[in-house]
Amino acid sequence: MSAADRRLASAASAPVLRCTNLGHSFGAARVLEGVEVRIDPGEVVAVMGPSGSGKSTLLHLLAGLLRPDTGRVEFAGQRIDDLPDRARSDLRLRRMGFVFQFGDLVPELTLAENVALPVRLSGGSRRDARNRAVEVLDQLGVGDVAGRRVSEVSGGQAQRAAVARALVHNPDVVLADEPTGALDTVTGELVLEALVAAATARGAAVLLVTHELAVASWAGREIHLRDGRVSAVGAPA
Repeated sequence: MSAADRRLASAASAPVLRCTNLGHSFGAARVLEGVEVRIDPGEVVAVMGPSGSGKSTLLHLLAGLLRPDTGRVEFAGQRIDDLPDRARSDLRLRRMGFVFQFGDLVPELTLAENVALPVRLSGGSRRDARNRAVEVLDQLGVGDVAGRRVSEVSGGQAQRAAVARALVHNPDVVLADEPTGALDTVTGELVLEALVAAATARGAAVLLVTHELAVASWAGREIHLRDGRVSAVGAPA
């Protein structure tokens, strides 16, 4: 095996996200302490815990939105917590997708325009961005409302568009923070099914931050946080 082949094999086997001895505080409040997490390519992992356990802070640290006080964060084998802000922003734009509880779509834009944003911001042409947006919206079952604004669609349709936006640039990992928290049970289940199916079909890993057992059941593995520490790791109950 050549040196180039060894490097490729090493990159392929590296976890898409990993943190080691991660610790973080907000002022005098210690939020996370000694947290270690590994997420492999194509894996679906749920991070669970009560309110205030550090779930969202962990997601923000793994995404490079925050810098840890202690420990390190790696993406595809590369340390990212010590990268400059611009480099971390570019990494998020090109290789990560995000879904939040309330979607965070731009209300003045159509669903297709919202979904096209990551492609356009990465330098893609307007036509390519539009075509890719419509394609993913179709796959998620909301292509028929691609030309409508957020106020003109249901909450479930808007959240599917948020999922489409997270996937349109084929990221390595999708980080979802309470992605069904603003939806009713039936709609939330449909959105979550679409998220996991579409992401894994593209080979993307998924990190679900949730306090709901029904959401965590879609994961292959659960990580439980309590008082800022990992209290348990294992398969869903």
